[in-house]
Amino acid sequence: MGLVGLAHCVSHFSQLLLPPLFPWLMKDFNVNFTELGVLLTIFFVVSCGVQAMSGFVVDRFGPRPVLFGGIGLLALAAFGYSMSTSYAMLAVFSVVAGTGNGVFHPVDYTLLNRKIHPSRLGHAFSVHGITGSLGWALAPAMMVSITLAFNWRVALASAGALALVVIVVLWLNRSHLTIEMTSAARPAAEARRMAPRDGSFAFLAIPAVWVCFGFFFLYAVVISGIQAFAPEAARQLHDVPTRWAAMCLTFYMVASAGGMVLGGFLAADPSRCEKIVGAGFGIAAVFALTIGFAPLTPMAVPVLFAMMGVAAGVAGPSRDLIVKRAAPPNATGRVYGVVYSGLDIGQAAAPLAFGPLMDMHRPADIWLGIAIVQGLLILSAFNVRRVRRTALTPAVA
Repeated sequence: MGLVGLAHCVSHFSQLLLPPLFPWLMKDFNVNFTELGVLLTIFFVVSCGVQAMSGFVVDRFGPRPVLFGGIGLLALAAFGYSMSTSYAMLAVFSVVAGTGNGVFHPVDYTLLNRKIHPSRLGHAFSVHGITGSLGWALAPAMMVSITLAFNWRVALASAGALALVVIVVLWLNRSHLTIEMTSAARPAAEARRMAPRDGSFAFLAIPAVWVCFGFFFLYAVVISGIQAFAPEAARQLHDVPTRWAAMCLTFYMVASAGGMVLGGFLAADPSRCEKIVGAGFGIAAVFALTIGFAPLTPMAVPVLFAMMGVAAGVAGPSRDLIVKRAAPPNATGRVYGVVYSGLDIGQAAAPLAFGPLMDMHRPADIWLGIAIVQGLLILSAFNVRRVRRTALTPAVA
């Protein structure tokens, strides 16, 4: 759990390397926010394509070599960013970073599903989500602090060095990242016998896979809106001091990590996953509407961010178990690769919806949009169960 979580932390950390440095990059490269935003779009579009395909590689060659390759590419991208002398170089290394980032969900969930006992999977998914949130929280703190002390090039080089340290840690513990052919994993003959007869792409015909894809697309829209636009929208609505507005996202991420600890225990019974997701995101939607439309004191806003983070975090482990239950035997990497590519597409698409609302000075609508999408998340979770049960119910002659 710890090793996979550490790798996942690096993945999320890499997603937020550039945004905290936008003020410095704008000055040194003479670009605007739109041009810098394109770098993020490049990152997530590439990550989406790689994520969908890397699942097949994981199922074919195993997760360990793919994991080391992904972190190595993230380290290379960070060092490349630090040495860039033009916008074009930043774009090239965004491609490299997106390629590295795209391998993590197929690798991580294949390892967890194969190495962790089913009774502890809820806790494993909880650790996985917590470390991802901590990676998001670490990036802005580390990047800005080192930039202020030295410069942005040193900050990005330090991020590359951190990725190399993680590679060393994983290499020293590589025996734990190997999937052994034991009783915990099907023997090769049995695996071939149970493999889908229609070929490697047969799982794409399973409706639940695509419903899960839609679920994660919506989830990514929510998290992208909260990360990129919600703090500024709340500042404009409630006159939150700038320093407190900047801390709202940290409060949300740390509280979300705490919620995932509780969510790991609640997810011990897989039969109630949809109910936990519904309750978690339902409560989070209420907090979002409160921030958007209730009269609040400035200091109440960070508290509500934290409470919203706890509610969403509780739903995290159950969210991942929903996908596991939709995956057919011996297709874990492929299913997670396709399903979690919805995250990258959602994060690439969300600014197209939320950005114009901020440009039109409609911050309350940011929160309304977040709440609406959280409601759609609840419907999607229960729709996965409905589709899965329909598929398992024999046709009546």
